[in-house]
Amino acid sequence: MKTLLKELIRHAADRAHAAGALPHDLFPEAEIDVPKVEAHGDYSTNFALVAARSQKMAPRQVAEALCAHIADPHGLLARTEIAGPGFINFFLRPSAWLPLLAAVHDQGPRYGSSDLGRGTKVQVEFVSSNPTGPLHVGHGRGAAVGDSMARILAASGYAVQKEYYINDSGRQIQTLGRSVLLRYRQLAGEAVSFPEDCYQGDYIVDLARELRARHGDALLTAEEAEGVMRCARYAADTITAGMRQDLLDFGVAFDRWYSEQSLYDTGRVEASLEALQARGVVYPQDGALWFNTSAFGDEKDRVVVRNNGQTTYFASDIAYHQEKFERGFDRVIDVWGADHHGYIPRMKAAVQASGVDPARFEVILVQMVNLLRGGAPVAMSTRAGEFVTLSDVMKEVGRDAARFIFLTRSADSTLDFDLEVAKQKTNDNPVFYVQYVHARISSILRKAEGTGLGFTGWDAAGATCLDTPDDIQLIKTLGRFPEIVAASARLLEPHRVTFYLLDLAAAFHSYYNRQRVLTDAPALTRARLSLITGVRQVIRNGLELLGVSAPDVM
Repeated sequence: MKTLLKELIRHAADRAHAAGALPHDLFPEAEIDVPKVEAHGDYSTNFALVAARSQKMAPRQVAEALCAHIADPHGLLARTEIAGPGFINFFLRPSAWLPLLAAVHDQGPRYGSSDLGRGTKVQVEFVSSNPTGPLHVGHGRGAAVGDSMARILAASGYAVQKEYYINDSGRQIQTLGRSVLLRYRQLAGEAVSFPEDCYQGDYIVDLARELRARHGDALLTAEEAEGVMRCARYAADTITAGMRQDLLDFGVAFDRWYSEQSLYDTGRVEASLEALQARGVVYPQDGALWFNTSAFGDEKDRVVVRNNGQTTYFASDIAYHQEKFERGFDRVIDVWGADHHGYIPRMKAAVQASGVDPARFEVILVQMVNLLRGGAPVAMSTRAGEFVTLSDVMKEVGRDAARFIFLTRSADSTLDFDLEVAKQKTNDNPVFYVQYVHARISSILRKAEGTGLGFTGWDAAGATCLDTPDDIQLIKTLGRFPEIVAASARLLEPHRVTFYLLDLAAAFHSYYNRQRVLTDAPALTRARLSLITGVRQVIRNGLELLGVSAPDVM
C-alpha cells in the first residue's frame, strides 16, 4: 500500500510540473506514515514539506498542487485532505484494503517473507555456554533470541547459519576436571577437601558417580594431571551432549558446533597471533603479549598471552572470528549475555585489525531473567530444589510458553518470568492468548464446514462484503505483518514479532466480540471466514518465526 501511494505522489508531482504548477522537476522520495490519530486518515505524507525548498514555494502550496493533480487508477482513495503546514492525509476506500487480505491467502506460509537480505550470508552464534554445567534459564533466553533471530533473517532473504561455540579449552575445563576428580575420590571414601573455586552443583557428584560406574577405582592410581584430563573430557562431553538434547527439546538445532580446542589443536590461535605480531598489532611487554586494541577504539590494550605463557580467552576469540569471516560470511552476529557488554569494543577492534569492516560484526546483548513463582522470586539454587535449569523450566511450563515468554521483552531489558503465569490457560498467559486465537479460528472453521459454508478459497468479489470499520481494521493489522518482520530483521529485534502477535490477537478478540462470523447471510459468512482464515495464517506464520507451535485444539 505504501508503495502504491509513493507512486501516486510521484506521478502527481510529475503532472503538476508538466502543468506548470510546480516549477522544478527535482522531487524528494515520498515518505508515507500511518497517522497516530485515526481521524487524520489511513496514511499521511510530508512530501510537500520536504519538497518546498527545491520548489521555492510554501509547503501548503506544494500540497495543493499535488492534490489537484492526483490520479487514482487503482481506485484507492475515498478522499485526500491537506492538514497543518502541508501534510497530505489519505483516506482509503474499504475495497482498497482487500488486496492485503488477498496477499495473505495467495502467499500462505510465505506471507511476511521478503528478499530484504538478497542472499547475504549471515552467521548467528548464540548460547555458546561453557560445558561446565547444565543450561540455565538465562541460556534459554539467549537460545530463544538467537534461534528466532535466525528464523526471521532467513525469512527475510538472508542465507543463515546457526553456530554454537563450545568453550572446551582453558582454565574452566581444568577446574571442571578437578571438581569431578575430587568428588570421585570422595565417593571412593577418601577424605578430600573440596575448594570453593570448584564447581559446586550436584551434577558434579552425578558425573563422578558415572565415572566410578565405568572405571571403578582406576582413576585413583592415575597421575593427577591425567586424572584431571580424563575427568574433564568425560564431563565436558557428557554436559555438551546434555546441552544438545536440551536445545533440541527447546526447538533449537544448530548447523554447526565449533570447538574452541580445535583452534589450538590446528595451530590456528598461534598462527593468528604471529600474523598480528608481524603487522605490529600484537606486541611484547613485561613478558606477555598485548593486542593494541586502543588503536582501534578500545579503552586500553589487552593481554592475549600472559607472562606464564598461557593464552587468554581473547586470543582464541580473535582466531575464531577471523576464521568466521574467512568462511565467507558477510555478517557475523553474536548473541551474548549483557555482562559481556565491555567485551564488544575489543572484539570489534580485533575484527578491524584483521582487515574486516567492524560494522560486519554485530552483537545482540541479552539481559538476565528473574525467575518468579506467583510473583515471588525463585531462589536460583539447584541445591534448594528450585527450578533453575532450562530443562526444568521446560518440564514445568512447556517449550512454547518458555520460548514465547522469553521473547516478550526486548533482549536488552531484564525479563520477569513467572512460572505460575506461564502455566495458566487464561489470557494472562501471553502464549495462551495468542495460540488460543489459532485454535478458536480452527474451531469456527470446523463448525462452518458442518453447516456447508466452509471456506473454499479466496473470492475477491465475495470479499467486498468486508466493509465495516471492524473488518477493515483487522485487515489493516494483517497488512502490517511484512513490515514488522522486515523491521525485526533490520534491527535484530525478534520481540517485535511477539508484540505484533499480541496486537493481532487483541484485534481478533475485539473483532470476534463485536462481529458475528457465522451469520444468516451466506455471502457475508464466507467473506468473514476468509478474513479469519487470514488471521489464522498470519498467527501461524508469526509463531513459526518464534519457534512456537500453532495448535488447532486447546
